[in-house]
Amino acid sequence: MTDYLFFDLDGTLTDPFRGISNSILHALDRMGREKPERAFLRRFIGPPLVPAFREFLGMTAEEAGEALGYYREYFSVTGLFENEVYPGIPEALRALRESGFVPCVATSKPEPFARRILEHFSLAEYFAEICGATLDGIRVTKAQVLGELLDRLHPEEGSRFTMNGDRLHDEEGAQEVGIETVGVLWGYGSREELTEAGCVLLAERPEELPGLLDIRRTSGR
Repeated sequence: MTDYLFFDLDGTLTDPFRGISNSILHALDRMGREKPERAFLRRFIGPPLVPAFREFLGMTAEEAGEALGYYREYFSVTGLFENEVYPGIPEALRALRESGFVPCVATSKPEPFARRILEHFSLAEYFAEICGATLDGIRVTKAQVLGELLDRLHPEEGSRFTMNGDRLHDEEGAQEVGIETVGVLWGYGSREELTEAGCVLLAERPEELPGLLDIRRTSGR
């Protein structure tokens, strides 16, 4: 039986706030729109960007599409590297691999950007598969990304899957495709957000993950 671990990227493996916030501010500047305080932009880490532009900044669908284009104008060149790996993540991933788990990435970030980030920060080597959203908007939600990832893996019968992420979107997407979750508390979602979304197991720090996931595997939880 294979034990697959699916990891969110933003807020779980890396802290992308500087790059994401700079990219949003660049887009708003290009559109001549008022720019909010940088702290307000924390809410953009997690959900797909077009719905986020509409919900958080009151944009129309057309405006949100325009903002996304300007966002990528900055992010694809500079913003994706304005990012930091959370302390303890490489060690946790290495320990999980050595324990027989198969880590993969499932992110709502466009897959080409996710691959460049993971390669740049020397994390790509830990993952059997990296799956993200598409640049054309066909695959956007976490559930869609997880569905694509499962199709790529062709898992044998009896395999187990666990989604590890910091926001309710990870929990909700995993529920939609029938995958269990572990919530991580070093990212951008609160304990309340994750538990209210239905997450039962929570990790306070990256170094807790190997032990927590091994206990869960052994106990069958």
